[in-house]
Amino acid sequence: MTLPKRSPLYLGFDLSTQQLKGLAVNSDLKAEHEVKFDFDADAKGFSVKKGVLTNDAEHEVFAPLAMWLQAIDVILQRFKNDGMDFSRVRGISGAGMQHGSVYWSEAGIRALGSLDDAFGLEEQLANAFSHPYSPNWQDASTQEQCDIFDSHLGNEYLLADITGSKAHHRFTGPQILRFRTKYPEKYVNTSRICLVSSFLASIFLGRIAPIDKSDVCGMNLWDIRAGMWSEQLLALTAGSSDTSDLKRKLGAADVPDDGGTFLGRISPYFVRRYGFDHSCAIIPCTGDNPSTILALPLHASDAIVSLGTSTTFLMSTPHYKPHPAVHFMNHPTSAGYMFMLCYKNGGLAREQVRDSLPPSSDSSNAWQTFNDVATSTPPMGQSSDLASDMRVGLFFPRPEIVPNVRAGTWRFSYKPDINMLVPASDTNWHRPQDDARAIVESQFLSLRLRSRDLVESPNGSHAQLPPQPRRIYLVGGGSRNAAIAKIAGEVLGGWEGVYRLDVGENACALGAAYKAVWAVERKPDQSFQELIGGKWREEDFVAKIAEGYQEGTFERYGPAVEGLALAEKEVLKGQKNP
Repeated sequence: MTLPKRSPLYLGFDLSTQQLKGLAVNSDLKAEHEVKFDFDADAKGFSVKKGVLTNDAEHEVFAPLAMWLQAIDVILQRFKNDGMDFSRVRGISGAGMQHGSVYWSEAGIRALGSLDDAFGLEEQLANAFSHPYSPNWQDASTQEQCDIFDSHLGNEYLLADITGSKAHHRFTGPQILRFRTKYPEKYVNTSRICLVSSFLASIFLGRIAPIDKSDVCGMNLWDIRAGMWSEQLLALTAGSSDTSDLKRKLGAADVPDDGGTFLGRISPYFVRRYGFDHSCAIIPCTGDNPSTILALPLHASDAIVSLGTSTTFLMSTPHYKPHPAVHFMNHPTSAGYMFMLCYKNGGLAREQVRDSLPPSSDSSNAWQTFNDVATSTPPMGQSSDLASDMRVGLFFPRPEIVPNVRAGTWRFSYKPDINMLVPASDTNWHRPQDDARAIVESQFLSLRLRSRDLVESPNGSHAQLPPQPRRIYLVGGGSRNAAIAKIAGEVLGGWEGVYRLDVGENACALGAAYKAVWAVERKPDQSFQELIGGKWREEDFVAKIAEGYQEGTFERYGPAVEGLALAEKEVLKGQKNP
């Protein structure tokens, strides 16, 4: 009797701040197993809160590496308990929170390559590092180093032009510079430096894996146009014109151009301990944000807007147009780029406006009241005269990154015919009712302002339309709000519409699993979009929730973009000259 051929599985991992998640999909992209390890709830022996430890005196936020090893041990056991047959797994990839660094000792690397399958990873590798912690993306201890990075090439614009971003506290280059000066002996004893993503790949590979071509762009060390490390920035970080030691630590010759590169077979340790097939391929792991855009076969100029406590905007683009206010990275699977905006003020700012509204007699639901007020207010609060004043507001309960301003709320009346702002008065801005639409418009206008040079007019029958995204995909809690979705389409456009993308809480792990499918199953020169797009069942994950481009309304917001830009300049000017 011939046994039926077993279908292959592909594993995707997501090592985030608070959890390690694992997801197994089959060749048809259907999830067969999902497991997770919550650091606060499940970790033994680590007094973490929300996955991290803190040193408030120095604004440090970091995670114990031994805890991550424990999580990998446990999550593989949970896969086993869930009935997964590891011998079916043909490929593994993963996602790691961006920017975090891991410092391996030489003895630790030797231990990684000679693991005993009778013992777990934590038991054998807990002391494998020259420093037992990894800085978290929330770490804010590197202001001095960021100032040095921003000025080293001349200014933050020049740094962003080369590396895709200005200096940020969390970025790896400033973090390594601080580590070298704070812990000089540990730095000398560091044999290799990994990102969180390459740390994860290294564990499964049994040797140090190269840094991924997209995640390397979150370090302030990689020259994106040249496709190589910046000698000037390496010298700054190393504290010497001789960068050879730092290059060796980073594995400088090893950043592959192909995001689907075969790094090698899985470590024999996992074959013996869990029953993986020895031919299982390890694929480069990438950052959490790059992995998110792989959770669906995104077209160029499609945009993902994550509407959570913060707001994140992601777009795949063939254009490289860096600016200090945004992030550019290599696309994790294609020859193009990905564009990213991160805002601190998202859901919290909307909720504050919601809570300020008087209760409606028609509804006890505060969000319904917010929605009714927002959708009953005309765009930008204008009358039918398109030359009339527009309401432009900035709502920042927390200090904002984009633009870089202090916490506060500012309301203006913008005169589009003469491009002039005046402070709003009680007669032309009725608070708090007018805030409801204004805050949603303000958040989406900021996205449109900063992405307008990246979008193009569509081809074919829609070629007469103005430049805009093809689709707007909303994710996160705010994606379930009909009023927010409606205003998103009015402001941002999206000639195919506004969609809600629902992949649960596993977008990063799912993107990593899809990356493994593509890397193993692709034909020569077959793109990620071609292979995954051919398998992906849109109806399982995506629903159209609002119209996108609306003729007249979209154009009406064009002057409003200029009004928002002027408002930001005014606030920044007032911040410099109080």
